[in-house]
Amino acid sequence: MRPLVEICVGDLRSAIEAEAGGADRVELCDRLEVGGTTPGAGTIAEACRILSISVHVLIRVRAGDFTPDASELAAMRDDVDVALRMGASGVVFGILLRDGTIDREATARLVELARPMSVTFHKAFDQTPDLDEALETLIELGVDRVLTSGGRPSAEEGVDALARLVATAGDRIGVLVAGRLSVANLLEIVRRTGAHEVHLGSAAVDVIKSPCTFTTRDGSALDWTGVRAEKVRRILEAASDLGSG
Repeated sequence: MRPLVEICVGDLRSAIEAEAGGADRVELCDRLEVGGTTPGAGTIAEACRILSISVHVLIRVRAGDFTPDASELAAMRDDVDVALRMGASGVVFGILLRDGTIDREATARLVELARPMSVTFHKAFDQTPDLDEALETLIELGVDRVLTSGGRPSAEEGVDALARLVATAGDRIGVLVAGRLSVANLLEIVRRTGAHEVHLGSAAVDVIKSPCTFTTRDGSALDWTGVRAEKVRRILEAASDLGSG
Protein backbone atom coordinates (compact mmCIF):
# COMPACT_ATOMS: atom_id res chain seq x y z
CA MET A 1 0.00 0.00 0.00
CA ARG A 2 1.21 3.51 -0.75
CA PRO A 3 1.51 5.91 2.19
CA LEU A 4 -1.34 8.26 2.97
CA VAL A 5 -0.56 11.71 1.54
CA GLU A 6 -1.44 14.81 3.53
CA ILE A 7 -0.99 18.23 1.92
CA CYS A 8 -0.45 21.35 4.01
CA VAL A 9 -2.58 24.19 2.64
CA GLY A 10 -2.68 27.87 3.53
CA ASP A 11 -6.03 28.85 2.05
CA LEU A 12 -9.32 27.51 0.74
CA ARG A 13 -8.29 27.50 -2.93
CA SER A 14 -5.24 25.42 -2.08
CA ALA A 15 -7.41 22.94 -0.19
CA ILE A 16 -9.64 22.51 -3.23
CA GLU A 17 -6.60 22.09 -5.50
CA ALA A 18 -5.12 19.49 -3.12
CA GLU A 19 -8.26 17.36 -3.33
CA ALA A 20 -8.39 17.75 -7.10
CA GLY A 21 -4.83 16.45 -7.26
CA GLY A 22 -5.71 13.33 -5.29
CA ALA A 23 -4.57 14.18 -1.75
CA ASP A 24 -5.94 11.94 0.99
CA ARG A 25 -6.11 14.70 3.59
CA VAL A 26 -5.32 18.38 4.06
CA GLU A 27 -3.94 20.26 7.01
CA LEU A 28 -5.77 23.59 6.82
CA CYS A 29 -3.76 26.59 8.02
CA ASP A 30 -3.35 30.33 7.67
CA ARG A 31 -0.12 32.39 7.54
CA LEU A 32 2.22 29.64 6.43
CA GLU A 33 5.00 32.22 6.10
CA VAL A 34 5.28 32.15 9.92
CA GLY A 35 4.83 28.41 10.26
CA GLY A 36 1.05 28.50 10.24
CA THR A 37 -1.75 29.75 12.44
CA THR A 38 -5.42 28.84 12.80
CA PRO A 39 -7.56 29.70 9.75
CA GLY A 40 -10.75 31.70 10.09
CA ALA A 41 -14.07 30.06 10.89
CA GLY A 42 -15.41 30.80 7.41
CA THR A 43 -12.48 29.08 5.74
CA ILE A 44 -12.87 26.06 8.01
CA ALA A 45 -16.61 25.88 7.36
CA GLU A 46 -16.27 26.11 3.58
CA ALA A 47 -13.41 23.61 3.41
CA CYS A 48 -15.43 21.10 5.42
CA ARG A 49 -18.51 21.74 3.26
CA ILE A 50 -16.76 21.53 -0.11
CA LEU A 51 -14.16 18.81 0.38
CA SER A 52 -14.88 15.11 0.53
CA ILE A 53 -11.42 14.30 1.98
CA SER A 54 -10.45 14.77 5.63
CA VAL A 55 -9.79 18.31 6.83
CA HIS A 56 -7.44 18.68 9.80
CA VAL A 57 -7.32 22.21 11.21
CA LEU A 58 -4.19 23.75 12.68
CA ILE A 59 -4.78 25.15 16.18
CA ARG A 60 -2.11 27.79 16.77
CA VAL A 61 -2.96 31.32 17.85
CA ARG A 62 0.32 33.05 16.95
CA ALA A 63 3.78 32.72 15.48
CA GLY A 64 6.78 32.05 17.69
CA ASP A 65 7.19 29.42 20.38
CA PHE A 66 4.79 26.68 21.44
CA THR A 67 4.32 27.76 25.06
CA PRO A 68 0.96 29.56 25.10
CA ASP A 69 -0.12 31.55 28.14
CA ALA A 70 -3.50 31.13 29.84
CA SER A 71 -5.38 33.46 27.48
CA GLU A 72 -3.86 31.80 24.42
CA LEU A 73 -4.79 28.36 25.73
CA ALA A 74 -8.35 29.59 26.17
CA ALA A 75 -8.32 30.78 22.55
CA MET A 76 -7.01 27.37 21.44
CA ARG A 77 -9.86 25.66 23.27
CA ASP A 78 -12.34 27.95 21.49
CA ASP A 79 -10.70 27.19 18.13
CA VAL A 80 -10.95 23.45 18.75
CA ASP A 81 -14.66 23.94 19.44
CA VAL A 82 -15.06 25.90 16.20
CA ALA A 83 -13.31 23.17 14.20
CA LEU A 84 -15.55 20.54 15.78
CA ARG A 85 -18.73 22.50 15.08
CA MET A 86 -17.69 23.26 11.49
CA GLY A 87 -17.28 19.54 10.75
CA ALA A 88 -13.49 19.12 10.70
CA SER A 89 -12.15 15.58 10.82
CA GLY A 90 -9.23 16.51 13.04
CA VAL A 91 -7.15 19.17 14.72
CA VAL A 92 -3.40 19.73 14.84
CA PHE A 93 -1.64 21.38 17.77
CA GLY A 94 1.45 21.22 19.94
CA ILE A 95 1.97 22.60 23.44
CA LEU A 96 5.28 22.62 25.29
CA LEU A 97 6.48 23.71 28.72
CA ARG A 98 9.37 26.14 29.08
CA ASP A 99 11.83 23.26 29.44
CA GLY A 100 10.80 21.92 26.03
CA THR A 101 8.86 18.93 27.32
CA ILE A 102 5.25 18.30 26.38
CA ASP A 103 2.67 20.13 28.47
CA ARG A 104 0.75 17.10 29.64
CA GLU A 105 -2.12 18.94 31.32
CA ALA A 106 -2.88 21.33 28.47
CA THR A 107 -2.50 18.62 25.84
CA ALA A 108 -4.80 16.24 27.70
CA ARG A 109 -7.42 18.98 27.97
CA LEU A 110 -7.37 19.73 24.26
CA VAL A 111 -7.45 16.04 23.34
CA GLU A 112 -10.55 15.63 25.47
CA LEU A 113 -12.22 18.69 23.93
CA ALA A 114 -11.39 17.56 20.40
CA ARG A 115 -13.10 14.18 20.49
CA PRO A 116 -14.41 12.59 18.36
CA MET A 117 -12.03 14.40 15.98
CA SER A 118 -8.59 12.98 15.30
CA VAL A 119 -5.66 14.68 17.06
CA THR A 120 -2.20 15.32 15.61
CA PHE A 121 0.65 16.75 17.69
CA HIS A 122 2.60 18.94 15.28
CA LYS A 123 6.33 19.63 14.85
CA ALA A 124 6.65 21.18 18.28
CA PHE A 125 7.48 17.54 18.97
CA ASP A 126 10.84 18.05 17.25
CA GLN A 127 11.82 20.66 19.84
CA THR A 128 11.50 18.28 22.76
CA PRO A 129 14.78 17.20 24.39
CA ASP A 130 14.04 13.47 24.13
CA LEU A 131 11.99 12.32 21.15
CA ASP A 132 11.48 8.78 22.43
CA GLU A 133 10.22 10.00 25.79
CA ALA A 134 7.97 12.55 24.10
CA LEU A 135 6.51 9.83 21.87
CA GLU A 136 5.59 7.72 24.91
CA THR A 137 4.00 10.77 26.53
CA LEU A 138 1.80 11.38 23.49
CA ILE A 139 0.78 7.72 23.43
CA GLU A 140 -0.21 7.95 27.10
CA LEU A 141 -2.24 11.09 26.36
CA GLY A 142 -4.18 9.38 23.57
CA VAL A 143 -2.86 11.50 20.69
CA ASP A 144 -3.52 9.83 17.32
CA ARG A 145 -0.38 10.87 15.41
CA VAL A 146 2.72 13.02 15.59
CA LEU A 147 4.09 15.20 12.79
CA THR A 148 7.87 15.00 12.78
CA SER A 149 11.09 15.22 10.79
CA GLY A 150 12.97 13.25 13.43
CA GLY A 151 14.12 16.28 15.39
CA ARG A 152 16.03 17.72 12.43
CA PRO A 153 15.25 20.48 9.89
CA SER A 154 14.44 17.94 7.19
CA ALA A 155 13.30 14.33 6.92
CA GLU A 156 16.49 13.49 5.02
CA GLU A 157 18.59 14.65 7.96
CA GLY A 158 16.33 12.95 10.49
CA VAL A 159 15.77 9.72 8.58
CA ASP A 160 17.42 7.43 11.15
CA ALA A 161 15.43 8.93 14.03
CA LEU A 162 12.26 8.70 11.95
CA ALA A 163 12.85 5.00 11.27
CA ARG A 164 13.31 4.44 15.00
CA LEU A 165 10.15 6.40 15.87
CA VAL A 166 8.04 4.52 13.31
CA ALA A 167 9.29 1.18 14.63
CA THR A 168 8.76 2.20 18.27
CA ALA A 169 5.29 3.59 17.60
CA GLY A 170 4.02 0.42 15.94
CA ASP A 171 0.24 0.61 15.91
CA ARG A 172 0.10 2.68 19.13
CA ILE A 173 0.36 6.08 17.41
CA GLY A 174 0.78 7.30 13.85
CA VAL A 175 4.05 8.91 12.75
CA LEU A 176 3.39 11.49 10.04
CA VAL A 177 6.72 12.02 8.31
CA ALA A 178 7.44 15.57 7.17
CA GLY A 179 10.25 18.00 6.49
CA ARG A 180 11.15 19.16 2.98
CA LEU A 181 9.74 16.08 1.33
CA SER A 182 9.62 16.22 -2.47
CA VAL A 183 8.91 14.02 -5.46
CA ALA A 184 12.66 13.47 -5.73
CA ASN A 185 13.28 12.22 -2.18
CA LEU A 186 9.91 10.72 -1.23
CA LEU A 187 10.70 7.19 -2.41
CA GLU A 188 13.96 6.88 -0.48
CA ILE A 189 12.68 8.43 2.74
CA VAL A 190 9.55 6.30 2.93
CA ARG A 191 11.50 3.13 2.18
CA ARG A 192 14.09 3.93 4.85
CA THR A 193 11.61 4.99 7.53
CA GLY A 194 8.69 2.64 6.87
CA ALA A 195 6.34 5.64 7.03
CA HIS A 196 2.64 5.00 6.53
CA GLU A 197 1.74 8.70 6.31
CA VAL A 198 3.59 11.63 4.72
CA HIS A 199 3.05 15.38 4.90
CA LEU A 200 4.09 17.71 2.10
CA GLY A 201 3.72 21.45 1.64
CA SER A 202 6.13 23.39 -0.56
CA ALA A 203 6.46 20.46 -2.98
CA ALA A 204 2.83 21.08 -4.03
CA VAL A 205 3.05 24.88 -4.29
CA ASP A 206 3.37 27.15 -7.31
CA VAL A 207 2.81 30.81 -8.20
CA ILE A 208 -0.47 31.49 -9.98
CA LYS A 209 -0.44 34.60 -12.14
CA SER A 210 -3.69 36.45 -12.74
CA PRO A 211 -4.56 38.98 -15.45
CA CYS A 212 -5.84 41.25 -12.67
CA THR A 213 -2.90 40.79 -10.29
CA PHE A 214 -2.47 43.47 -7.66
CA THR A 215 0.85 45.23 -7.34
CA THR A 216 2.49 47.05 -4.46
CA ARG A 217 3.60 50.67 -4.60
CA ASP A 218 7.08 49.60 -5.64
CA GLY A 219 5.61 47.74 -8.60
CA SER A 220 6.18 44.18 -7.38
CA ALA A 221 3.44 41.66 -8.14
CA LEU A 222 1.25 40.08 -5.50
CA ASP A 223 0.38 36.89 -7.32
CA TRP A 224 -1.34 34.11 -5.44
CA THR A 225 1.06 31.41 -4.30
CA GLY A 226 -0.62 28.17 -3.38
CA VAL A 227 -1.08 24.46 -3.95
CA ARG A 228 -1.54 23.27 -7.54
CA ALA A 229 -3.46 20.11 -8.38
CA GLU A 230 -0.90 19.07 -11.00
CA LYS A 231 1.90 19.18 -8.45
CA VAL A 232 -0.15 17.10 -6.03
CA ARG A 233 -0.72 14.56 -8.81
CA ARG A 234 3.03 14.20 -9.26
CA ILE A 235 3.39 13.54 -5.53
CA LEU A 236 0.66 10.90 -5.69
CA GLU A 237 2.35 9.28 -8.68
CA ALA A 238 5.57 9.01 -6.66
CA ALA A 239 3.64 7.62 -3.69
CA SER A 240 1.95 5.06 -5.95
CA ASP A 241 5.35 3.93 -7.17
CA LEU A 242 6.16 3.16 -3.54
CA GLY A 243 3.10 0.98 -3.29
CA SER A 244 4.08 -1.06 -6.33
CA GLY A 245 7.82 -1.16 -5.70
